[in-house]
This record gives sequence, C-alpha cells and structure tokens, in this order.
Amino acid sequence: MTDRTSTLYAKLLGETATIEWKALERFWAKGDLIWVDPALDLITVATAMAENRSDLFDKWRTDGTVGPVTAEQASELQTRDPEIWAVVVAPFIVIQVRQ
Repeated sequence: MTDRTSTLYAKLLGETATIEWKALERFWAKGDLIWVDPALDLITVATAMAENRSDLFDKWRTDGTVGPVTAEQASELQTRDPEIWAVVVAPFIVIQVRQ
C-alpha cells in the first residue's frame, strides 16, 4: 500500500458510518448504491473505486462480490432493516451489511 493509498484508506474509514435503509432508498432508486459482499473489506473496495482501479473492481463484479444493489436486495434490506455501513465515493454510496 502506498502512502497515498493508506492516506485515502484512512480518510474513507473516517467517513464511514452506519445508516438506515430508509435513508438510502432514494439513492437506490437513482442507481447510486454499490453493494459490497461482507467477505470483502468495505474500505478497500471504496479505495479501489476512488483510485479508479478498474482491474480490481471488474474482478469483484465478475466474482459477484460487488455491484449495483438489485431490486431483490433492496426488498430484502427494506424488510430486514439490518445494520448497514456506508461510505460515499461520489457519485456513489458504497454499502455493506454487517453480519
């Protein structure tokens, strides 16, 4: 990890917070939510997005561990109302449900 990456990681970590699904619904409707599988580190994914690391992001998308929030996921999030961690990587909000 470079100094720039570690500084960005720390910055994004400091901007990460829990949020309720209700507050995210309008962003989902606009297509601005990116889901991260709990097996991955949320901040590592956000850092890769911020650094335009398409190689990593494409791999995660192909693996199915990162991607836009689907209608099925949105419905499940609305029903279950779990604890959601989120960080903004403009114009997206990157989210992860904590197990």
